[in-house]
Amino acid sequence: MNIERSSGVLLHITSLPGQYGTGTLGNEAFRFVDWLTEARQHIWQILPLGHTGYGDSPYQCYSAFAGNPMLIDLDLLVNQGFLPRENLPMGIPFPNDFIDFQTVNHVKWPLLKKAASHFLHHAQGDIRKQYNNFCDQEANWLYDYSLFMAVKEKNELRPWWEWPAEQKMRHHGTIEQLWNDLNVPAELYRIIQFFFYTQWQAVKKYANDRAIKIIGDIPLYIAHDSADAWCNPSIFQFDDERNPVGVAGVPPDYFSETGQLWGNPLYNWDNLRQTGFRWWIDRVKANLTLYDILRIDHFRGLAAYWAVPFGEPTAVKGQWINAPGKEMLDAIRNELGELNLIAEDLGVITPDVEFLRDSNNLPGMKILQFAFDSADDNDFRPHTYTSNCIVYTGTHDNDTTLGWYKSAGEADLQSMRDYFEPNESEIHWAFIRLAWSSVSNIAIAPAQDVLGLDTECRMNLPGKPSGYWRWRVLPGQLTSWHAQRLAKLTKVFGR
Repeated sequence: MNIERSSGVLLHITSLPGQYGTGTLGNEAFRFVDWLTEARQHIWQILPLGHTGYGDSPYQCYSAFAGNPMLIDLDLLVNQGFLPRENLPMGIPFPNDFIDFQTVNHVKWPLLKKAASHFLHHAQGDIRKQYNNFCDQEANWLYDYSLFMAVKEKNELRPWWEWPAEQKMRHHGTIEQLWNDLNVPAELYRIIQFFFYTQWQAVKKYANDRAIKIIGDIPLYIAHDSADAWCNPSIFQFDDERNPVGVAGVPPDYFSETGQLWGNPLYNWDNLRQTGFRWWIDRVKANLTLYDILRIDHFRGLAAYWAVPFGEPTAVKGQWINAPGKEMLDAIRNELGELNLIAEDLGVITPDVEFLRDSNNLPGMKILQFAFDSADDNDFRPHTYTSNCIVYTGTHDNDTTLGWYKSAGEADLQSMRDYFEPNESEIHWAFIRLAWSSVSNIAIAPAQDVLGLDTECRMNLPGKPSGYWRWRVLPGQLTSWHAQRLAKLTKVFGR
């Protein structure tokens, strides 16, 4: 990937301020772009934008292609005439500092369906033409997703493997009957996706027009309960009853003594190879319309993946199995050209992973919080970097820098002091300065570190199935003072 020296901020859309319980693609998204511009930043990194399912994690979505309806801005729908202003949820005391996902979903879904129904019956002219074009352009995933969600709703939101057998197994006559019975509910889901894509593209254009690139995140695996798994069982390791043979995870590591058991279905790489990796090519192509740069989460799984027998309580009893990542990346490049990809190469990294990353000229990731482990030498210290990498003070999976500092052992803190003698009264700015001063082409700080926030504001704790992803910026919390201070560092270090 060829990108000029730059820097930016990691902040997911849900974490933006907003009056209806969660960040959206409305005014606050544009306001954040303005703040980035004032701060002289040229990167905005976000988490996956998918339609979240179990645990509200953006890494467990109902589709690898569909956007999250909860990110749709209701005020914009009112301004377009698709939702009456009196329907806006004005009297609900949503918290400002975290997301109550259950309440947001409960309040927002009926309003989105109401707006979609109004669109279905009344939209005409250019907007109707745009919608029809959207359905044509996204047909390879949109219709499968819309039927999946309509059938899921009919089955009281149960996962697809608990549906009646003829629906679970997608019997031909049953699918035809479902299309007949659920035509209108399925179309409402397609309209809601049109709302999402239209709003997101407006935000992305606003950012791009200000020389800000969007880094998006593509999870390596898809959720078991997803349109992808239900509609494309042949590309996953399922038995004859559509049960997983093995599931994804990682072995014991820095984050967990028993590993992480994610439970996602594993790919049937032989079948994918026979199709020329078509599903993956379509997926990357779709994501490159959403983002400027793609970070492949758990990149090491393209070299070899940790396969855990289905039903195991932890990830300990897994095994490494080789994956044809080089073949797949070659196939994607042959069709789509050179790609702006980032390899999330954290965890157990072996020579085959390094070869796959380096032979494709993909930047890897460096995490400053990992640099000061006093127990061993490591390649997270800035003097070991090459320019073709991305340095982070921390990621969405780490504690905040202030939280890390408060919980670090004395030996690790001494290792940090020996390395760069930071101003410990502002440890977050010391880490940002160290990242910005490095030779890495890109430097990123989570918004929590720009603000100097503590552990209670961390985005995620790996291995915990629920209770995270909830943090939000308070209205006005990211100030001009923060922007100017970040801008000064960015100028000093030529980003």
